[in-house]
Amino acid sequence: MDKSKFSGTGVAVVTPFHSDLSVDYDSLGELIEFLITSGINYLVAMGTTGESPTISVSEKEKIFKFFVQRNKGRVPLIMGIGGNDTRAIQEALERVDPSGFDAILSVSPYYNRPTQEGIYQHYKALDKSTPLPLILYNVPGRTSSNITAETTLRIARDCPNVIGTKDASGNLKQGEDILTNRPDNFILLSGDDETAIPLIQCGAEGVISVIAGCFPRFFKEGVDAALDSNHQKADEVSKLAQPIIDLLFEEGNPAGVKSVLSQRGLIKNHLRLPLISVSESVHTHLSTYVKQYK
Repeated sequence: MDKSKFSGTGVAVVTPFHSDLSVDYDSLGELIEFLITSGINYLVAMGTTGESPTISVSEKEKIFKFFVQRNKGRVPLIMGIGGNDTRAIQEALERVDPSGFDAILSVSPYYNRPTQEGIYQHYKALDKSTPLPLILYNVPGRTSSNITAETTLRIARDCPNVIGTKDASGNLKQGEDILTNRPDNFILLSGDDETAIPLIQCGAEGVISVIAGCFPRFFKEGVDAALDSNHQKADEVSKLAQPIIDLLFEEGNPAGVKSVLSQRGLIKNHLRLPLISVSESVHTHLSTYVKQYK
């Protein structure tokens, strides 16, 4: 597997809605165009930032096809397919049309909090069912369980279709352990914007980012600097990004991103319950950064 395919800045894309909360495909098309023309290296459809828990199976199928149609092969595409019922995910993987996509991102099981052995067996089962290369997604803040470096490396060695991990633990030591001991061609992507640039400076290939979904040129500049070992520039962007990241997550993701994108005129500021739009104070505070950074 060519590591460069997922090198750099990827974006977990939000799902725009009309006021009646149906999917706004016109705005989604504009958003995809905005991200690609801003230099984003690859896109993730139906990740958590895309409000995937509130999107029906038929809507997801339509959204996947729409991404392929609008992308026209310009950047690699990753589809999000995950959950906490292994058998149901296997069935979804066997049913999905993978045409036009390059990999599948699958979140570690949440809520039922499996052991490390359970997590290993979960991905071992998915490895046999996936029609595309599979990327693990470790996000302890949402799942209440961490995929340890040891378990990640065990999966990497034993599951030939698993090509990498998106690690959103924010634990640089864990990332360094994976980098030091990973097999050849196993990629490490940050899933935590706060520590993304430091992790790339340690050797990670890139990031699947939230902030780059609404400040793409700004954050990509820091990621590219880190990949080029321009540490002064990378550190500068990382420092400038911290207060923006804090605001984007202050009242939940993707509420912050949708606030910014609505201010840019790309989407309408609607979310499906139980998520709601950010408060007026956060919306106003974000507007100061919208004027500063692209």
